[in-house]
Formats: sequence, structure tokens, C-alpha cells
Amino acid sequence: MPRPSLFGLLLVAPALALVAALFLWPLGHSLMAAFTLNGDFSLAHFRKAFELYSNDIVFTLLIIGLSTLLIAVISIAIAGVLTLSETGWLVAVLKQLYRWPLFIPFIVAGQCMRTFLAKNGMMNNTLVSLGVLDPSMTTSFLDWRGIVITFVWKQAPFVILMLAGAMASIDRSTVEAGRNLGASRLRCLIEIVLPQVGQTLLVALVLSFVTMLSVLSVPMMVAGSQPTMLTVDMAFRINAYGDYPTANALGVISYGITAIVAWIYLRHNLRQHAEGGR
Repeated sequence: MPRPSLFGLLLVAPALALVAALFLWPLGHSLMAAFTLNGDFSLAHFRKAFELYSNDIVFTLLIIGLSTLLIAVISIAIAGVLTLSETGWLVAVLKQLYRWPLFIPFIVAGQCMRTFLAKNGMMNNTLVSLGVLDPSMTTSFLDWRGIVITFVWKQAPFVILMLAGAMASIDRSTVEAGRNLGASRLRCLIEIVLPQVGQTLLVALVLSFVTMLSVLSVPMMVAGSQPTMLTVDMAFRINAYGDYPTANALGVISYGITAIVAWIYLRHNLRQHAEGGR
């Protein structure tokens, strides 16, 4: 009979083999291709990537950063309403609506936004029919604004779900004490609730940041103009030129951005644990 440790290793072996075959090996191959030229170490592919796509790198950071900020604000507001609001019908409506985007893939969300945000799309037609806009005032949102709207609409429910769960698990007596002392619900949310769920919010935002950074369908379908995001550039280098080394260099740059975000999260987490252990 195998020892428990060996038996456990056998159980996880298929999963480890799958991770190695589908992630670790392609990752190693990409890193080698990005840092080598004719078999020798070289940064030529990175120089080419920065020369051609430096504006897109900045654009990607701005889009993802703005989307993450808006997701944080919207998620805190909705999770706060779900947890602290005393308006029953509002809580019921939000509970029904905010989960829907969770089950919609990014490619479907991108296609929906193409028809919703276009100049003659559903949003503008609705505003015109309500008399809010004149037909001559309508404009297309199929640009960077459309990317941000799609990302926020798609990812906010994920953050709300985690944040509302964390808020629901905190000790309600602290909130009730604040309310009894005259604090508004907004002040209770900011000064009492948020500090207790900050770690959960940070984890959800980091996961959303990484997810949005890896999406190809939304920037390609919603905004086809320049500048664009790194995922579109990588696909273009491969599909148009077969230039895998430059695409791999762009991928390494994306890894670097992700690593910086992960480092910020880990540093914050370690600091929290250090303060908690005192």
C-alpha cells in the first residue's frame, strides 16, 4: 500500500502535468524566444516592441487602471447598499441585476457593447426616444470609453460578490454602534466597514486587473482604432507577420505589469500580517 504522501502525489500528478504542459512549458518557450536572437541573448525584440508599441503600453495601463478604479468605486457603493441599506426594494433589484454579467463571456459582452454603444445603437436610440438627446447629438462610444464601460460592466459583479460576502460576515454590532452614535450609513461604510474588508477588496481588484489585462476580444471588437491594447498588438504580430519573438516580448511586458501588481498586493499583505502580529 503506498504511503499517504505518495498517494497524495499521485492524486495531484494529472493536474500538475496539465499545468506543466499548458502553462509552464509555453511560458518557458516564450521567455526564451523573447530574450534570444539567433541563439544568443538579446534585447532586440524588446527594443522593437517599445519602438512600435510604447503608446499602446501606456494606453493599456491607463485603460486597465481607470477600469480598476471605477470597478472599486462602483463595487463599494453597490456592496454597501446590499449590506447596509434599509430600502428593501432597492436591495432586491440590485441582487437581481448585478449578477448577470458574471455568466456572460467577454467575447459576448464585447459583441453586445458593439450594438449598445454604437452611434445608432440601443443606448443612443433609447435616449433619443425619451427626448434626452437630439438625433444630431448622438455619438459613438466605440473607442476607449467603450472598452472601459465593458470592462467595468463585466468585472464589477465579481468584485461586488466577494466584497458583499465579506461585508456580510463582519460583526454588525460595530455598524449598529456607529449608527446609534449618529453616523450616517455612508460614514459607517467608509470608516467602519471598508477597513475590515479592505483585504478582500484588494484581492478582488488584483484578480480583475490581471483578467482585464489578458482580454483580447473586448479591445478588438469594441474599439478597433489606435492606440489599442497589448493583447491586440500580440495577436496582430502573430497573425499579420508571424512575428512570435516580438509578440513574446510584449507578453513578457504584460507579465512584468502583472508582477508589479502582485508585488504591491504581497507587500500590502505582509505589512498587514506584521501589524496584526504585534
